[in-house]
Amino acid sequence: MLQRTLRPRCLLPIRPLRHSAPRRTLIPPPTAQSGPLLERRPDRALPDISSSRRWLKTIPLFILILGSSTLAIFNYQKSSSSVVSSTLYALRTNPQARELLGDEIYFASAFPWIWGTMDQLHGKIDIRFAVKGSRRKGEMRFRSARKSRMGYFKTLEWSLTLEDGRRVELLQPEQPDPFGEMTGNPEMNAAAAS
Repeated sequence: MLQRTLRPRCLLPIRPLRHSAPRRTLIPPPTAQSGPLLERRPDRALPDISSSRRWLKTIPLFILILGSSTLAIFNYQKSSSSVVSSTLYALRTNPQARELLGDEIYFASAFPWIWGTMDQLHGKIDIRFAVKGSRRKGEMRFRSARKSRMGYFKTLEWSLTLEDGRRVELLQPEQPDPFGEMTGNPEMNAAAAS
């Protein structure tokens, strides 16, 4: 005890001082009627998180838009392919088709829908689409297959179905394949001639 009293005052343990500075209270978040937010204070209270799941209602709409966009993109790819362009050109230059449909043969609508498969990599083409001329409308069907990987496509069917249901075969067995002439395929032309 004697030592305590003799110890200098500067060596006594220091007690922490309590700060008497006032604490800032949190400021409530702005409301719709509070006007424009001119400054952002770091001590502002956060707004309540609403537990509403209204965004779940938009998922079916998103899937619908995504699916229809995907279909439209694939259809556009088909409609601008060389197969569709070649078959449409062959239809325009075919005398029998011009006699039935008239002049100015083109797609029946401004946004044509190409039905069927067009798998050139695996050698399978089976498409159909609506066409129109100056006289009437119809649906053209084209089917072609390739037996070997490096072989040529062979036209199996090329027909035109008119509005009244009459079906006309445009591919004549005694004549050379018009699509073989376009590609310069001598095997197809020789096979058709014999």
